[in-house]
Amino acid sequence: MDATTTGRVLVTGATGFVGAAVARVLLDAGFEVRVLARERSMRANLDGLDVDVAVGDIVDRASVDAAARGMRYVFHVAADYRLWATDPEAIVRTNVDGTANVMRAAQDAGVERVVYTSSVATIKLKPGGEAADETTPLDERDATGAYKRSKVAAEKLVLSLCARERLPAVIVNPSTPIGPRDIKPTPTGRVIVNAAAGRMPGYVDTGLNLVHVDDVAKGHLAALRRGVVGERYILGGQNVPLAELLRVVAGLTGRRAPSLRMPRTLVYAIALGAEAFARVSRREPFVTLDGVRMSKHRMFFTSAKAERSLGYRARPYVEGVRDAIDWFRAHGYLA
Repeated sequence: MDATTTGRVLVTGATGFVGAAVARVLLDAGFEVRVLARERSMRANLDGLDVDVAVGDIVDRASVDAAARGMRYVFHVAADYRLWATDPEAIVRTNVDGTANVMRAAQDAGVERVVYTSSVATIKLKPGGEAADETTPLDERDATGAYKRSKVAAEKLVLSLCARERLPAVIVNPSTPIGPRDIKPTPTGRVIVNAAAGRMPGYVDTGLNLVHVDDVAKGHLAALRRGVVGERYILGGQNVPLAELLRVVAGLTGRRAPSLRMPRTLVYAIALGAEAFARVSRREPFVTLDGVRMSKHRMFFTSAKAERSLGYRARPYVEGVRDAIDWFRAHGYLA
């Protein structure tokens, strides 16, 4: 596909963290952007953007059909990214049924290309902290929690449609984005907020692959222009131990980094209590059992395929941490 290609494009999830970054990259590249947004969704991430807003929900097929009509491309970024919910199946419905609706709507609208935002949650980790790649898919039966299960199932659905019905979809698998406009915030964003506010007394021995959200967005555009239909591309950055991330946050905020390495059994007990309270308060717990289970492994990945095939590049993750802290501070999260 021509690197100068533009046209009308639908972006789902553009009120959220990654979707807002994708919408901005597309606008900067000259695309006409339509976003699908729920009637009551927070739209602060759309402020100042020259986008056409189609009111609807990915779980409502009729509204997705209407939004996709007349589009040349579709970026399906929307997802329910929670590690806990009072109704876990709600996460599955949004991520699986919603993805099916968007893919079918794209087919019916005759779009030329779909970029589907999956996740590294669909990739099987390697032992010993070795960086995993696209050749090691995770079996749904081995997925921890509703979020991971739903993303594995949704990605499998997209791949099946590519193989059986010639759905023109390219799949991208972001690792752990950080940076500005993390409006909810994401689980990793909450770690940064809590560490910046001095509310992280300790840490567990784990690791993440951290990447600036704007680099992930640029990777989406590269996938549209250079990606191969039916292929997956990890969009990541640097593999970072959690203790190192906390030291970086401390250095940027003038705080002392936590030095207490907490036993996972203790954190598990804390998560049990937090989830029990959350079921009463109906508010998401500050630590979840699924999060603790995932932390048993260093969630390290490589973006070598995307670098080689898409020309993808990621800046040092510290810039993402700095931009996240600046944004959180400017928007009152660190008051």
